Amino acid sequence: MNLGTKIAEGKTKIIYAHPDDPALAIMVHKDNISAGDGARRNEIAGKGVLSGRTTANVFTLLNREGITTHFIEVPEPTAMVVRQCTMLPIEVVMRRLATGSYLRRHPEAVEGTRFDPLLVEYFLKDDARHDPQIDEAGIAAQGIATIDEITWIAAAGCRVFRILEDAWAAHDVTLVDLKIEFGRTIADPNGLLVADVIDNDSWRIWPGGRKENMLDKQVYRNLPQVTDAGLDDIRQRYEQVAVLTDTWRAG
Repeated sequence: MNLGTKIAEGKTKIIYAHPDDPALAIMVHKDNISAGDGARRNEIAGKGVLSGRTTANVFTLLNREGITTHFIEVPEPTAMVVRQCTMLPIEVVMRRLATGSYLRRHPEAVEGTRFDPLLVEYFLKDDARHDPQIDEAGIAAQGIATIDEITWIAAAGCRVFRILEDAWAAHDVTLVDLKIEFGRTIADPNGLLVADVIDNDSWRIWPGGRKENMLDKQVYRNLPQVTDAGLDDIRQRYEQVAVLTDTWRAG
């Protein structure tokens, strides 16, 4: 497909201007995978297709459930047409169970402790500082979002989590936590919507509620040494996730 000017490039995707509509953009998923703020980087052949497929499945479900997102359509396997956004420089994490970085920050906590209601945390996107945690007052003080907008973001994030939690539960998969991002569209800079990607790099998912069965990016983070066999195992897990989420896109 025709691509406009490159707008931005991240570790796993490239954003191009839409050649015909200035309010839109084209997001192209790359085969890259990374961890440790980019300290570990590899390519997995076909990951871009699988990430694009899973993200399209997720956003199709969210759009159908009335969540406002940037997603419009998938003209090619690795490409998505989206509303062009100015992204907020924060990651919003919803946690159902205590694990991962939460335990590192709270060593007194017990792994698997359930958060009900969901625990919502915010992290500033800054690789050089290892994405430090930030609170609502800090977000407002930096002019990233108002307190009212932060309240809306937290509520929208929790709704997204519950939709995906129910969708995964239908496959007997536990959604442990979820990272999402928000943006302001070029067409409506005062409005907020769910943007970026939601794929197998965005969550922890445990089939049967068992951590040892995890299907997500944590498998890559846990590799003591990267090997071809290890990367192929990860590709197979990403493919399994894409196949499972296909049911969401079909409705």
